[in-house]
Formats: sequence, structure tokens, C-alpha cells
Amino acid sequence: MPSNSHISPTALPFPILIADIGGTNARFSIVVDSYAEPKTFEPIKTKDYPSLDVAIQTHVLDRTSLQPRAAVLAVAGPTDGDEIDLTNNHWVVKPEKMIEQFGLQDIIVLNDYEAQALAIVALEDEHLKKIGGGTKAERSNCVILGPGTGLGMAGLIHAANTWIPVAGEGGHIDLGPQTDRDNEIFPHLERIEGRVTGEQILCGRGLVNLYQAVAKAAGEKPKFTTPEDVTAAAKDKSDALAVETISLFSEYLGRVAGDLALIFMAKGGVYLTGGITQKILSIFDEERFRAAFQNKAPHSELISAMPTFAILHEQAPLAGLTAYARTPVRFGVSLDRRHWCAK
Repeated sequence: MPSNSHISPTALPFPILIADIGGTNARFSIVVDSYAEPKTFEPIKTKDYPSLDVAIQTHVLDRTSLQPRAAVLAVAGPTDGDEIDLTNNHWVVKPEKMIEQFGLQDIIVLNDYEAQALAIVALEDEHLKKIGGGTKAERSNCVILGPGTGLGMAGLIHAANTWIPVAGEGGHIDLGPQTDRDNEIFPHLERIEGRVTGEQILCGRGLVNLYQAVAKAAGEKPKFTTPEDVTAAAKDKSDALAVETISLFSEYLGRVAGDLALIFMAKGGVYLTGGITQKILSIFDEERFRAAFQNKAPHSELISAMPTFAILHEQAPLAGLTAYARTPVRFGVSLDRRHWCAK
């Protein structure tokens, strides 16, 4: 049954099962104790398994002698309720059933971008690519922004010697034209009830939306209908409109990242993650991104001191969940009805 505690437990019993469950992929590991490297398992496609329970049993437990006593899960979707439906995924998380079936004492369920935010604490410099200037202030607020299937975001607040992840829907803030070129392109962008939001441009389908608007503004018929095709054409420079699309994508991402940096006063940095970021990093227009990020008059000087990074770690959420599982007391995670205990 759900715990009455609204904050993180001071400790969880080892071994701890870690799971990062997205719309397409799921990744698992087992944390044996506070110091040993986690035992990791190959990522799986969620479509290949009928349920989370079956995936845990056949892909994890049947392949190790370790018997988890607790689980920390990150899911792509709302985390309240005794049965948690996942966005873009047929699995349903049933914590009470999992406790009974796998003999667990505790289960904690977090939002996927809470896990992404927690990862910032765990990542080493080798897992980060710095974009532009600025210097990271230690123990300071951070923002994580992830163009992928959608545009995910979260803040990571440092207060009272504790890291507090704050998941939100900042990907849906308004994004409007600023330049003459924007005024040519924006009338052709697909809108949601009249609005152009960050997510209408800065995600997989948004990349296609932007490319098609660029083509229409040029009076040409769009050639591409998938983000993979747009990215490939930009990489080999076979299509000038695709090249411009990636450059504009970089600029618009910089604008949104800068807005969020000001909202959170992110002196600890803004961190880019998400599948689209990884796929376009080799052709990402870093100068255009950083110029847009800093173009925040009257606070350009303030924001110029804030650093920006791309996360290179392919399993960053697992690293964040692992850091939390080892020492929950370091993190001010509000659990409410997201912590289940054995009866």
C-alpha cells in the first residue's frame, strides 16, 4: 500500500532494482550496495514484452542470482495512482502487484524527467560536452531540457543542502518569431489551437514541422516526412533546406533554454538531453544556439555566465536513479502516493 511519507526515505534495502521505462525502450540495473558498480542489463524494446512484470522476470531476475528487496522506477508519464499508465507504451505499472510478486519491501516511482534531473548530480565531466562559455557554480540550480519524442524539461533546485528535482511542462511555453526570417517561416508552422509552443518545433515531429515550414516559406514542396530523413540530408548537406532547419532548430532551442535558465536562475548550468540532441549533435549549430541562449536583454550579462552542456551518457537516467537509490537523503524528492511499502 502507498506510504504516508511525503518525502524520501533515509535509506532503501539493498539490492535495489533500477528501471528507466520510456515509451520505446526500457533499461534495468541492480544496485548491490552503496559502493559497488550496478549490475546492468541490455536495453529492451517495450513492444517485445507483454508487461513490465514479464520483462523484469525474464530479462532481469532470470539472469541473476540477486534478489532485489526494493525498486526505484522512472516512467514516462504521470506517476500518481495505484495503476500507472505509461505514455506511448502499453505497459501498466502496478506497484502493489510487484511487491507481492517479487517480494519487494519498497517501490518508488518517479517521473522520467525527475530521473534526468537527478542524473546531473551523478554525471562526471567526461559525460558532458560544454557548449559555449559560462562557468558552472557548484551547488546551484540547474535545468535539463530534452528534445526527443516530445520536449521534456525539469529543474534541479539546490536548497538546505539537498537536491530537489522539479518536473514540469516547460516544453509547452510559447515560442514566437523574432527575426525577419522567423516572420517568413512561422506562418507555415503547424499550431495547436493557435499556439506555437516549444514542443511544436523542438522534438522529433517538431523537426519535421520546422523543415516543412522552411520549405513552404521558400516556395518549395517539402521532400521529407521523418526527422531521420531531415537529419540525414543535413548531415550530408544534400538539401539546403534541411541544413537551415537544423541551424534554426539550434537557435530556437537556445531561446527556450535561455528562458528556462532565467526562470530557474540556473547558475549550475543548462543540460541538453533527449534522443534528438544525440542524433544531431555532430551538426548542431553551437554558436547559433549559444547566441540565442545569451540574447536575453536586459539580462544578457547575467545569463552569459551560465554554462550549457550536452549530456553524452547514453543511460543518464539510470545514473540518476542509482544516485538516489544509494542515498535518498541527499535528495528532496516529494513522494506523496509514489512510495509503496510491503504490508
